[in-house]
Amino acid sequence: MPIQQPSNQIKLTNVSVVRLKKAGKRFEIACYKNKVQEWRNGVETNLDDVLQISNVFINVSKGEVAKTGDLQKAFGKIPTDEIVKEILNKGEVQVGEKEREHDLSSLRKEIATIVAEKCVDPETQAPYPIGIIERAMAEAGFSVKPNKTAKSQVSECIKLLQSDSTLPIQRARMRIRITMPTSDMTKLRGKLVEVAEKIEYEQAGENESDMVLLIDPGQFRVINELQQKDCKGRGRIETLTFAATTKS
Repeated sequence: MPIQQPSNQIKLTNVSVVRLKKAGKRFEIACYKNKVQEWRNGVETNLDDVLQISNVFINVSKGEVAKTGDLQKAFGKIPTDEIVKEILNKGEVQVGEKEREHDLSSLRKEIATIVAEKCVDPETQAPYPIGIIERAMAEAGFSVKPNKTAKSQVSECIKLLQSDSTLPIQRARMRIRITMPTSDMTKLRGKLVEVAEKIEYEQAGENESDMVLLIDPGQFRVINELQQKDCKGRGRIETLTFAATTKS
């Protein structure tokens, strides 16, 4: 991707363009890929390591450098570094069509992988292959959001599969062990039985009691809050198997 300079020509590789529209003009900077997000996350603090070239452009791909008058009209009389930082912080990262499709495909597969890890066939209690999950996502019309992480989209995806696809699917169950003073366990037992799908093991000691429960993962927070609030954090909750499944 050539950039025409007054005395020579610089070829930029592995470029990521960040664009900001201001005062009716388009301003662009040429950055190294992956460095823009690192800068915005605070991981990278050295501007020189983010920029491929310190100029502000009207069009990076054509090498058209922004005029000083246009920069001053849009940003005021501030140093170029400050202009670059504003573009870097507020601008939109430009992504090519092929790259966008590749990123969306990778994100979709990552979501499907997590769903496959967290869910099972309700009848057999066996996990589904990732390919079947991906086909169900397409059937349900699940739309991947490129600006969100895969993990943050999993719950929405599972709900949509359950409501809008023909694939029978449910969340895998979580197996947990709760250990706490017997007096606290006696007080909480009724509430624990309500939220648990199954009590697999129970032992009451003179001072300490122990229970192993099979629960929907969504109930883990409820149980944790019960322990923290009603028992003042006494005892402990241990995850034995995250993707435990029930057996008939």
